[in-house]
Amino acid sequence: MSSHRAAPTLVDVPRGLAGVVVTDTRIGDVRGAEGFYHYRQYSAVELARTRRFEDVWHLLVHGELPDAGRSAAFAAETAALRVLPDEVRAALPAIAAASRRSGPLAGMRTALSLLGAANGFRPVYDIDADRRRQDTLVACAAVPTLLTSLHRLAKGLEPVEPREDLSCAANYLYMLTGSEPDERRARAIEQYLISTIDHGFNASTFTARVVASTGADVAACLVGAVGALSGPLHGGAPSRALDTLDAIGTPERIDPWIRARVLAGERIMGFGHAVYRTEDPRSRMLREIAEQFGGPRVAFAVEVERRVEAILAELKPGRELHTNVEFYAGVVMELCGLPRDMFTPTFAAGRVVGWSANILEQAEDSKIIRPVARYVGPEAPVPVPQAA
Repeated sequence: MSSHRAAPTLVDVPRGLAGVVVTDTRIGDVRGAEGFYHYRQYSAVELARTRRFEDVWHLLVHGELPDAGRSAAFAAETAALRVLPDEVRAALPAIAAASRRSGPLAGMRTALSLLGAANGFRPVYDIDADRRRQDTLVACAAVPTLLTSLHRLAKGLEPVEPREDLSCAANYLYMLTGSEPDERRARAIEQYLISTIDHGFNASTFTARVVASTGADVAACLVGAVGALSGPLHGGAPSRALDTLDAIGTPERIDPWIRARVLAGERIMGFGHAVYRTEDPRSRMLREIAEQFGGPRVAFAVEVERRVEAILAELKPGRELHTNVEFYAGVVMELCGLPRDMFTPTFAAGRVVGWSANILEQAEDSKIIRPVARYVGPEAPVPVPQAA
């Protein structure tokens, strides 16, 4: 009997794994044909409208919405974790200087690695569920402090120490600007953060789970996710959507500018989504938030949205293309005083909670994610030529 094992059967899948189910999840889902997504059993948009960021964080990590007492306790527990270890604080000026041209998201990769080491994070494979959960809380609470500190240091400003008496969103704006934000702006950013905490098996979430499947520590998993998010095809669009508004400039330029791009087959930043075939529900909610602020910038963005859809219907009949989350996210963040180079880092400040929930879920499964590739290079083996 042969001792050789039969070669595994290869299964061809679409490029980019489009439509391929790779696991089961209890965290949430995106139903693109319906224009709906949810966290656990709750509408994500309804959660953003009615609950606080800390409550949704609790939902994703602990599996249930907290009552009033548990909500206050969880908020206090996580607020106490915002202060960075001394070793990390001491290294931030050098990290900020090295990543000045790349931005705070690049610096965050290095800082997260250091944070994990300074806090003694151990491989998720070697620790129990409670310790894994605690490691994610430490990391998620520290990320806003890391991002705002790196941003300020790169601008020649001193970091602002976190405050435990402020909500996650208010504290984030406070650490970024040095001033306590008004309630309306803090709530707008909070709703944006809630609406983007998680969104199916996107590239960064899948990356976090692949790393978690190896049993690596929480910081390693999050660093992988941040690396995926830093790619312009994934997390870099909110500022580019505003660049579109700037490029158009004035109302009379809207139609000719859009027509030229559509006829040239160019992408209009802030429009279209890989999953939604209807209006992005996140965009709808953020448009409402922007309209509550009002002003010429918001009115211009709404008119650009209207004309893009109308011109597409005329020039590309049957092609559905609506605003995605980045279009109005950029408008809302600008209204709340965030600089453009902090748009994607702000996205990461919320998404780190979704990554963490996925890391915890993946850690329950000891099977490593290990697909195969079909070799299409020169036939092997051939003799190795002699060195010249």
